[in-house]
Amino acid sequence: MALHPDIEGFLELAEFGRLSGKSQPMHELTPGEARQQFEQTSQLLDEAPTGALTVTAVSIPARDGHWLNARLYAKPQPGSEPRPVLLYFHGGGYVVGSLDSHDTLCRRLALAGEFAVLSADYRLAPEHRFPTAYSDAEDITRWLAITGTKALGLDPRRIALAGDSVGGSLVASLCIAIARDPLGWPLVPRLQVLLYPVIDAVTKRPSLERFAEGYLLEATTLEWFYQQYQRSEADRADWRFSPLYAERLQSLTPTVLWLAEYDPLLDEGLAWAEKLRAAGQPLVLDVKAGMTHDFARMGEMVQEVPGMLAQLAAQISESLG
Repeated sequence: MALHPDIEGFLELAEFGRLSGKSQPMHELTPGEARQQFEQTSQLLDEAPTGALTVTAVSIPARDGHWLNARLYAKPQPGSEPRPVLLYFHGGGYVVGSLDSHDTLCRRLALAGEFAVLSADYRLAPEHRFPTAYSDAEDITRWLAITGTKALGLDPRRIALAGDSVGGSLVASLCIAIARDPLGWPLVPRLQVLLYPVIDAVTKRPSLERFAEGYLLEATTLEWFYQQYQRSEADRADWRFSPLYAERLQSLTPTVLWLAEYDPLLDEGLAWAEKLRAAGQPLVLDVKAGMTHDFARMGEMVQEVPGMLAQLAAQISESLG
């Protein structure tokens, strides 16, 4: 399918901005400048949907005493019965991204689904390099299962994990860790949702070259992200950085995997799907035609996206039922 016309128009505007000098590629900016640009662009992609929703600020302790921010999104609910929850980790190449940049996406899922959404932050690179983001995600997940569910009125038996881009990578890695040591973890997730995840930061596949420029996420920026996060090149082959290099994939949490047709990460996502299937792991794969990386945050720009997210919320609701 051809590139979606609404995304094509947005990309043309972005290219015009570069040619006119009004904007720069992310990899030519400092991390601070890149974060500011990412937040500003996020406001253009989508507007918060209307609907009754309570948003609660949450603080979660990391293993080193640092406090991590999170937000709980929940629809009004009669009674006090614990509700299921989706734990969400945002994307941004380990360098950019925040609770704010993914606020609308989390609101859409919380409004459409029969579950609360806990959106959680983790520390960013290059100030905090590998494996800090993974360790933070692990600490957040353990806190939710042990302390957070009771404190927030959530059901510890009905937890799903989700993330986009490197947030999806964090979720895939967490589920690998849980499968390897189920007795060492205080939860068994019902579902993992990976939206166009980073799966392999080592191998350069054809889609990385095919969509290297002009399709939102660019290969040079992707490389810049990895260099900001890694301590050395060897980190990239660690399964907590690149889940594809995990050796054992038995007893994994069932996976919903969304990929984008025009994404440099497409082929590594397909390689992950192939590896999951070869290991006999439950998988629902959906390659979204005409879409680029980050399409799930384009609800205002691409009219099909809110419907896609509503369908995803229904899948999650069913798994948490």
